[in-house]
Amino acid sequence: MADGGRYLVTGGAGYVGSHAVLALADRGDAVTVLDDLSLGHARAVPDGVTLVRGSLADAAVVERVLSDGPWDGVLHFAALSLVGDSMVRPMHYFMANTGLGIRLIDACIRHGVRRFVLSSTAALFGRPGEQVITEDAPVEPGSPYGESKAMLERALLWADRIHGMRSACLRYFNAAGADPRGRAGEDHTPETHLIPLVIDAALGRRAAVAINGGDYDTPDGTCIRDYVHVSDLASAHLLALEQLDARSVTYNLGSGHGHSVLEVIRSVERVSGRPVPHRIGARRPGDPSRLVAMSERLRRETGWAPRFERLDEIVATALAWREAHPQGYGDR
Repeated sequence: MADGGRYLVTGGAGYVGSHAVLALADRGDAVTVLDDLSLGHARAVPDGVTLVRGSLADAAVVERVLSDGPWDGVLHFAALSLVGDSMVRPMHYFMANTGLGIRLIDACIRHGVRRFVLSSTAALFGRPGEQVITEDAPVEPGSPYGESKAMLERALLWADRIHGMRSACLRYFNAAGADPRGRAGEDHTPETHLIPLVIDAALGRRAAVAINGGDYDTPDGTCIRDYVHVSDLASAHLLALEQLDARSVTYNLGSGHGHSVLEVIRSVERVSGRPVPHRIGARRPGDPSRLVAMSERLRRETGWAPRFERLDEIVATALAWREAHPQGYGDR
């Protein structure tokens, strides 16, 4: 696919979405972001990118934006994404993620969108065991959050079969880090992701890190996760878009090896040169002990090659962002 296309990015003011927007803008594409800013930040949207403040729940806004076509593709990031919260408010997640996502897919079909990229999740694999997860692993979500994304993947399958709208489902395994040029980073209110929480504890900005369970069946008893740099995830979206010229695709986005919570803490201590106070707490409902993915299909079919493969390299970009932006984007 040639550069210079037009793309709509829902949730493009959020963490992963804003880095995908940067990747599109860097290669010369025209980008419009649709975001209600309930979780995202206007300052995360770079100059030259159009920001439409609006919710997917507002059908009139969605219709107005899609009517301003043609679009070379839609990248859909807007979603709720907390496993624990979904175990408390399951129907809220189905309405916000599945319901509004299907309405967006339907609107895209009606407006002639031919390419759709879904920000999916590793939470599709709720009971993965010890194996490294491939795209052929059984989809058995362990939480309503994972189920809400699984339903969207199925909807996209039928959107292709019946309407010919091709899609890429990209299943993330813990986005981490920040734009290496310092243009975007991670800023959630409240912050729930492990690496920024550990960094803030190292910098003395919060109390001890609470580890959700220390009795899992892992070498050190803490959960193991697969961390991928957020800019590498963004580059994968652009490569996946190119595949949609020929067919729909599904890719797992992982590093192939995981790190436990305690290993993340040790990495932050090495990179920052500071100790990280931490304590072991209770398990969090819905958390599997291990989530590690293979990305061989993505590498083989698209040539994707991560720039940041070592955990310390990922942590270093996150630390640089947190130190340079002690108040995040400063717009809350």
